Amino acid sequence: MLNYLDRSRQYYSELGYPPYKWSQFTDVPFTRLKAPIVDSRITLISTAGPNIPTAGAQGPGADYNAKAKFFKTFTLPKAPTPDLRISHLSYDRKHCMADDPRTWLPMQSLQSAKQKSLIGQITGEVICLPTNRSQRVTVQQDCPEVVAHCLRLKTDVALLVPT
Repeated sequence: MLNYLDRSRQYYSELGYPPYKWSQFTDVPFTRLKAPIVDSRITLISTAGPNIPTAGAQGPGADYNAKAKFFKTFTLPKAPTPDLRISHLSYDRKHCMADDPRTWLPMQSLQSAKQKSLIGQITGEVICLPTNRSQRVTVQQDCPEVVAHCLRLKTDVALLVPT
């Protein structure tokens, strides 16, 4: 078993960074569902980003690629399923090939759940959320933008798939 938190602490310590202060929110603004999930509108949010043909290798096994990083929240139509990649993210490339986009964009699984009447509607857009490594930017800029998109899409349930 790989302990992500321990490996992250060790990695950043070896780069000379002080111990990371993890975000904590004692007053989380989550609410109970107003309706059963089968009657709810679901929006998928992913930290994966679009394939940028001019930015170099971004496919399975690609090295970290800062050129593929994005810094603003945006949306894409859910159909056809967007070509999102994760080469701009730091993850354990020794143990993960990043060759299954369903792990960061489970659209096929959501559509299957919808067909089986396990969930309600899936909104027409996917929200792409940047990982700027700044708690301040995430809280003050990115989160309000995600909320605005969710309100526009009439979202009942936001499903965040971090990578």
